[in-house]
Amino acid sequence: MVSAHEAFQRLVDGNARFAAQVNNPDAAQADARRATLVMEQQPFAIILGCSDSRVPAELVFDQGFGDLFVIRVAGNIVAPSQVGSVEFAAARFGIQLVVVLGHSQCGAILATLEEIQMPTENQSRNLQAIVDRVRPSLEGLLATDLKFDREALLKQAVRANIRASVNHLRHGSEVLEQLIRDNGLLVVGAEYSLESGAVTFFDGVPETVRRT
Repeated sequence: MVSAHEAFQRLVDGNARFAAQVNNPDAAQADARRATLVMEQQPFAIILGCSDSRVPAELVFDQGFGDLFVIRVAGNIVAPSQVGSVEFAAARFGIQLVVVLGHSQCGAILATLEEIQMPTENQSRNLQAIVDRVRPSLEGLLATDLKFDREALLKQAVRANIRASVNHLRHGSEVLEQLIRDNGLLVVGAEYSLESGAVTFFDGVPETVRRT
């Protein structure tokens, strides 16, 4: 079993390679690796990320077949199906690290801000369900002077939404709460920069992590 700290370090190191455009030395073994995963898998981390086409978790963290259990949904929101997916992977595969991965310039966050400020008539109830998940973490920001600075507002809104999803996973599931308490499951929040390719971990980061 890969510990939470070791898993975290693998992601930090992998993203450093990705951002620096350094090739993964194990990439040549991809075909052989794929063949070994037909009957079983042992991913070392769970990534709950946004569906945005510019943020493929395996590439961002420079990982290969079978390394990550990835859940993607617009706005990296946490609804029952996402919680269930995290519970499944953590319990079944003994994974000890969950990363909620948001990203800069998130369209789902921007759409929610716009919807709060100027509601859309006859909004799709399915799209509205996403907005309603994001809304609570953003409304407080719109009551501050950030509402006058669109760029700063969006940046803070992205992080507020990530923190909300992290908090939901930590405290919104008896299964995950038990795994956190008894098995050392770690849930952290991170933001991917579309501009630089770097991931910044900012919520729940282990203290003993080597920065590359």
